[in-house]
Amino acid sequence: MEAINLTKQQARKVILEAAGLARKAQFGKGIAAVYQVIDHLGFVQLDTNYVVERAHHHVMAARIPDYQLAWLTELCDDGQVYEYFTSDAGFLPMKDFRFSLPVKEAFKAQYESASQAETRLRKQIMDRVERDGAVKVGDFENDRVDASTGWWDWRPAKIALERLYLEGELLISRTKNFQKVYDLPLNLVPGDTDQTMPTPEEYARFVIRRTLGALGISGAREIAWRARRVKGNLVKQELEKMVKAGQLKLVSVEGVKGPLYMLPDQKTNIKLSNDVFILSPFDILNVFRHRLKDFFNFDYQIECFVPAPKRKYGYFSLPVLAGDTFIARMDAKADRKQKVLIVHNLHFEDVKLDASVIEKLVQSLKAFARFNQCREIVFTKSNHKAYLKAISKGLAGL
Repeated sequence: MEAINLTKQQARKVILEAAGLARKAQFGKGIAAVYQVIDHLGFVQLDTNYVVERAHHHVMAARIPDYQLAWLTELCDDGQVYEYFTSDAGFLPMKDFRFSLPVKEAFKAQYESASQAETRLRKQIMDRVERDGAVKVGDFENDRVDASTGWWDWRPAKIALERLYLEGELLISRTKNFQKVYDLPLNLVPGDTDQTMPTPEEYARFVIRRTLGALGISGAREIAWRARRVKGNLVKQELEKMVKAGQLKLVSVEGVKGPLYMLPDQKTNIKLSNDVFILSPFDILNVFRHRLKDFFNFDYQIECFVPAPKRKYGYFSLPVLAGDTFIARMDAKADRKQKVLIVHNLHFEDVKLDASVIEKLVQSLKAFARFNQCREIVFTKSNHKAYLKAISKGLAGL
């Protein structure tokens, strides 16, 4: 099949439309918009970092005006959305539940060689949950034999609970303090939910369609990443079959290595609003660094995983997007006690910003401060004094 030729600018518009960042409120407003975001993207990555509001809420707030944190919890409580660890931890629409089953089978195969002690502990936990209801890690006595050696050195009860969750024996919900609560699936999954195991072909095609729906344009590398937990998956084979059958389009983008794929009904004539978005590092637009370089000429890395002396921009720098251009990265922290958003570093990219973009950035900063329960923004450092002065003037009286 002959590929569709797109310029990088056209490709960026397709990518932003798919990500829900072509314009403000692309999915509407209110709790219905929260579900629309999750249903459209198919997966919203979760992260526990709390320097600013957590990533999954940040993804929503970037797309939904006046987003309320309680809306996501309500959707989970209503059984419309659930949390699971597919490629990463995240929130997914309940209607896709059956496509988590191959991942759970993969985890079961991985943990087949559990020790007798762990097997006994797992049985004890399941008996307790079935008898007494949902549990938290803190409900179990500290059963550590040896002293902890670090962050990921979990004690036996925590390991057993997590493995039961990954294998599908338990599901999780969250407390207001974001603690995991482990419960039986029958208590969290609505009774009419399809729980039939998909065939390998069905699973692969589901991953392909879901990934392309969220990314707009993608190579096999990113699509395969979404199925990485399932060893021997058929993503690459099914990609070829779907192209031959006309169920996918091949795309050629100047300067970007292919093959690239797109859904057949994906529009390419897209108009951007040129709004300014302050994004999470874990936003769907930012999770694949090579795509940011290829399509947006933006070299980005989340530096909380980088040793402090090697950081260039800060511990938790947030990409700032205007239209189809990344204009800055903002290392910020919310001081919730003092209700101050501290911007340690507002680093502007080598782009010229006019007054309208600065004004849109000011409005986005105000919204971001409110979202983080802050009433004031304090800037510590910036590489562009003129832009910072204009922004500070616009923020007067926040």
